[in-house]
Amino acid sequence: MQETTGVVVSVVMGSDSDLPIMEETVKVLVDFAIPHELFLTSAHRTPERTAEYTHGVAKRGVRVIIVGAGAAAHLAGVIASQTFLPVIGVPIDATSLQGLDALLATVQMPGGIPVATMAIGKAGAKNAALFAVRILALEDVNLQKKLQDYVRKMAKDVERKHENLKCQSS
Repeated sequence: MQETTGVVVSVVMGSDSDLPIMEETVKVLVDFAIPHELFLTSAHRTPERTAEYTHGVAKRGVRVIIVGAGAAAHLAGVIASQTFLPVIGVPIDATSLQGLDALLATVQMPGGIPVATMAIGKAGAKNAALFAVRILALEDVNLQKKLQDYVRKMAKDVERKHENLKCQSS
């Protein structure tokens, strides 16, 4: 495993085909200037690689793990079973079941193995990053301010869009 310094969020994917969805996670982390990494492993195809990653991730200073996986999406649960770090799962629409299989595999964890599970797809990937920001902001006042600014901007965007609707209906 490659040593990475300064990384606090690890974004893990079960397949490189998950990247177009998980780019939404990366965008948010970049916007908040959160040091992060991308890591590719599979609970089924590379179980030893997954175990090696999981056993070393906390030692490298990572504080939150975000896992995107589709189909039989066991990756988040496997990682959560081997670390004390918070794990956030992003179900990905990768099969004819439109992500329902991934959602159920991610959310239906046995008691004692928590995985915070987001929505299927891009919205879930974005929210996973924002949830990680909230976790990290508990101990970082600068990050708290950035998060407050982000929430205010969302509210202003809604108000601006409302004003644009009013202008169009006049």
